Amino acid sequence: MSNIVRGTMLLTGATFISKLIGMIYVIPFNALVGATGGTLFSLAYTPYNIFISLSTVGVPLAVSKFVSKYNAVGDYETGMRMFRTGMTLMVTTGIIAFLVLFFSADLLATGMITNENADELSRSDVAFVIKMVSFALILIPAMSIVRGFFQGYNSMGPTAISQVIEQIVRIFFILAGSFVIVNILNGSVIAAVGFSTFAAFLGAVASCLVLYIYWQKRKPYIDKQRKQQIYMYDISTSDMFKELFRYAGPFVLVGLATPLYQLIDQFTFERAMVANGEGAIWSFSYSVVNFYGHKLVIIPVTIAIGLSLAILPAMTKAYTQNNKQLLKNQISQALQIVMFLILPAVSGLSLLSTEAYGALFGLEKIAISGELLAWYAPVGLFFGLFTVTSSILQGVNQQRFAVVSLSAGVLVKVLLNIQLIYMFGAKGAIFGTALAAGIATILNLWRIRLATHFSYKSLLKQTTLIIIFIAIMSGAIILGKYLLGMVVPNNRVGMIITLIACVSLGGLVYLWLAYASTLLERVLGNRVRFLDKIFKR
Repeated sequence: MSNIVRGTMLLTGATFISKLIGMIYVIPFNALVGATGGTLFSLAYTPYNIFISLSTVGVPLAVSKFVSKYNAVGDYETGMRMFRTGMTLMVTTGIIAFLVLFFSADLLATGMITNENADELSRSDVAFVIKMVSFALILIPAMSIVRGFFQGYNSMGPTAISQVIEQIVRIFFILAGSFVIVNILNGSVIAAVGFSTFAAFLGAVASCLVLYIYWQKRKPYIDKQRKQQIYMYDISTSDMFKELFRYAGPFVLVGLATPLYQLIDQFTFERAMVANGEGAIWSFSYSVVNFYGHKLVIIPVTIAIGLSLAILPAMTKAYTQNNKQLLKNQISQALQIVMFLILPAVSGLSLLSTEAYGALFGLEKIAISGELLAWYAPVGLFFGLFTVTSSILQGVNQQRFAVVSLSAGVLVKVLLNIQLIYMFGAKGAIFGTALAAGIATILNLWRIRLATHFSYKSLLKQTTLIIIFIAIMSGAIILGKYLLGMVVPNNRVGMIITLIACVSLGGLVYLWLAYASTLLERVLGNRVRFLDKIFKR
């Protein structure tokens, strides 16, 4: 279990840093390009993310599972064969994906912008930024399969470091390029956003360099293992690919979950907002939900993302060795960590939504943005649970069911999204996503129980205790907001002060309750020594 926690902490730490940087940079980015620029950026990145999933066809994470499986039985050569053939496949699909997205940009833009008089965005603007971001698809698939190969060896460092470097380089060019274009060259917001989306390609180049350095360092060790192996499975290339794609297919859908929900919004949000008479604010509302607000909500979800990446090889090994008790312990710990960390985070964000959005992105239409973020924050729990439960299903060879659960969620989103937006305005898109992700998660949990005979009784007991602690934490936050409201000004500086103070207060209360009740060490599986010193246990 300690290996899972260590791997989780490494990947989660890297993912958290990457997402945190990705959240922080939007503060100056928002100052440079505004809500319209944020909407335009999001309209380009959603189809790009979908094309990443389609071009990799789930192969990188499937390679992680494949390599882990055969390494567990001492066959290292088969994993290397898969890596070589998979790399050829990824280079090919990356180039194809780039060409398809680049030349379909105008068609996509036409479907997203149906009424060009509703806002300042035009179809040509959207098509331009989609074309600019498409260049990254040339490198991303090949880069991803190298990460998956390292993860199959339970080596999370290359993924973690390359991920952070990729984000740092990408954001540097986003901010530097936008600043130069807008403030020095007096260029348009459209040009600035176009260069910002192209920065994804530059970040990918930096990540590839980092992975190449790691490959040069690790290759002698990998070659040594291959030479020492005694037995190798006689698997033909066609059979190897059949097994790989049995793993890979559902990975595609899991990676597509959030982008698919956002893509449905892209093709329905503007027309539904115009139809209910709110066309004048559709661009601003969309940027709050699917770009600026999403950056905040996704921060706690990184815990689940890091966990799902780290737990898959260990769970695959336990399942392959038919160690049922260890497998159930791993499932339990994975779900406990998600509930323990994400549930209080999204609860606090919902309570402090106005302060969080105002402090980070300004007070423009803060009544709208604060309310939307408050409704959207809890959806982060469903995002996290869906990611982890899908990973668990893949670890126990139930990956095909991920197709069923996600399809059910997407179908609900497609059928109800326009009606919900028409009835409730921008909040309707949030309700649609919550229903979709919630249904997909419930189906996954049901399938896990059916496949592994896993009991949720212990998880429900701990979740009940977590909810009680969150209620106490929420009371502290509400009291803190009330007291600070009497002394701090109602402006951006005041919201920054309130946000920092209330987050610190709520986090300290929750952490102390979890520590004093021993919930923290039961979830993590070990005592947290530095907290022993702080709280003098």
